[in-house]
Order: sequence, then C-alpha cells, then structure tokens
Amino acid sequence: MTTPPLLPDTMAAVLLTGHGGLDKLVYRTDVAVPKPAPGEVLVKVTACGMNNTDVWVREGAYGTEEDAAAVSTWRRQGNTLTFPRIQGADTVGTIVATGEGVLTGRIGERVMVDFSIYNRDDDSLADIDYMGHGRDGGYAEYQALPAENAHAVDTDLTDVELATFCCAYLTGEHMLERAGLKEGERVLVTGASGGVGSGIVQLARARGAIPYAVVGKGKEQAILDIGAEKVVTRGVADLPEAVAKATGGRPIDVVADLVGGPLFNDLLRILRPEGRYTTAGAIAGPVVQLDLRTMYLKQLQLHGSSQGTRKDFRRLVRYIEDGKIRPLVGGVHRLSDFHRAQSDFMAKAFIGKLVVVPDAVHDAQADGRS
Repeated sequence: MTTPPLLPDTMAAVLLTGHGGLDKLVYRTDVAVPKPAPGEVLVKVTACGMNNTDVWVREGAYGTEEDAAAVSTWRRQGNTLTFPRIQGADTVGTIVATGEGVLTGRIGERVMVDFSIYNRDDDSLADIDYMGHGRDGGYAEYQALPAENAHAVDTDLTDVELATFCCAYLTGEHMLERAGLKEGERVLVTGASGGVGSGIVQLARARGAIPYAVVGKGKEQAILDIGAEKVVTRGVADLPEAVAKATGGRPIDVVADLVGGPLFNDLLRILRPEGRYTTAGAIAGPVVQLDLRTMYLKQLQLHGSSQGTRKDFRRLVRYIEDGKIRPLVGGVHRLSDFHRAQSDFMAKAFIGKLVVVPDAVHDAQADGRS
C-alpha cells in the first residue's frame, strides 16, 4: 500500500489578480494547497513551461470581463477566467494525493499533464478550456487536476525537459493533424524558433514530412540542428522567392503559421494549389488582409487550431518515449522570480521554451540533491 506523504496547508504560487501589466502577477507563499476532488489527483509541481497564452490572457488580448464581445466567450461557459487565477499549462510533477475514485497506487507517479479541460467525451474540440484559465494551473508548488490528464511518461528526460513539450508540442501536433500533413510532404513553419514552431519542425520529421522554417536572424543554425531542411531568415524582401529558392522550386503542401500579420498573404501565395494553411497564433498581428481570390482560385484549405485532442496527446507521449522529438530548454527560472521570467519570455531572445520551477526544487537542483 502506498503511504501518502504529509502535505502542508499552504504553498507558494503566482496569482494573476487581473488584466494589465506584470504588477498583476503576485507571488505569495500563503496560498492554500488544493485538495483533489473525486476523480482528481494532487500533483507536487517540479516544473512548468511558459507560453504566449499566459501573456495574452494577462493583457486581456482574448477579451476582458467587461468586454461583451470577448474572444473567449465562444466557450459554452462563456469566459471561464476568474481572479485570482494561477496560470501555467505545462505542468510536470509527482502525484502526492488522490481523490475519491482514484487508485492510491498512483501516488508517486511522475507525470506530464495534459492541460486541456475536455467538456465532451469525444475528440471534438468545440467545447474545451484549459488549466491556467478555467481552473488553476502549475505556477505553484501543488496543482489539483483530473486523474485522466496526468500521464506517466517512460523517459529519462528531466522534469524541466519534459515541461517543454506539453502545450507547445500538443498545439503543433494538432495543427499538423488538422492540416493532414503526410509523409514526404513539405511544410513551411513560421516562428520556428519559438516553443510551438520548433516543436512543429520536429513533429513534421516524426511524420516523415520535410520542414522548412522561417526564423529570426541569428537563430538559423539552431533550427537546422533540430531538423529543418532549410531556413529562410525573417524579413527578406521577397518571402515567396526566398522559399522557392530554399526548396529548389519544389511545392509547399502545408503552411504552419504562428506569425500572421503582414506575412499572411505571402504565405497563401507560397502554398501550392489545393495546399493547406493552419494557424494557432498570430504574434505579428491577429488582423490580416485576405484576398479571397487567392483562396478560392487556388482551392486552398484554411484551418484554425487550438490545443489538441486526447489522441493527439497520447501520440505526443509516444513520440517522447520513442525519442522522435527532443526538448529545447531556453532557460530556467525560479517561481519567485516570475516577473523576470515573463519579461525574458516576452523578449524572445531564446530558442525553445522557458521553464519555471518552484524555489525549493530549483535550490535542490542547484545543490545537486535532485
């Protein structure tokens, strides 16, 4: 029989207290440790990856409580964000307690968390939410979550390395799944040095496809090293010409776009007739101009994508266990230094993912105890 560890009553956590600047993120050490409800587990957090969504939610980019036309209100429940909220989607840690109906034998499992809150039993994503928005996430020492979302992963990767996959790679995998990327096809990835983009480069290779990447200056070699066939430096005068040169005139079957903004029309021009465009972000601007003639005369498919399905997550776990994808740790920060962590994240001077760890875990790793 597994004996549950003694748990504290309070924990350290970063609370999002409202929409606005970094001052809305408050580090506290007196937050109540959550208790797992029936069907849930309590995870002692050892690492949590950072994402653009954390910033956009803080800034109110998806809409605010006062905004009746909030982007997030497409969900069945309306805007599920309430304050204070603990953000953080990419949790890795150890199960330390179980709720009613969950085997106590799971205590002690090291798990990677599927951050999606599924409101349906099938694989439709028409009604989803996510941890760190609809319920508390992993920027804390403990997190309670549905037991089905806690996945044991058979890997020698460290907790920090494992925390680089969750949100970014699941998002990327669902983008490629929606676009139907097949073995031997060519995919152009924008924003390829970020968490999702660098993940897509590797996920495309895992499918047997050929990834080409658009990256910022100085990051070209790093993206070639993880599997890009060729790279194009962002900001070239004629993107379609530069891509054609990189591919040797071969067609691009799929564009996986995370940038949007002024690049959008060029990306549609780059696609072959009957090509597929898929997007899960717009870091250069969400509002774009679309020439419908390009879309219908080339008979293009346009796919919006967000998060991923249970099947996508299980496939991601298999990729990790089979060594088909590898982590890219761009930096590690203490939980108490969260303002600096998010400032570094927004500066985008790294490749891959930034990861936050609770102070006690960080100190133990620094001392060689973990």
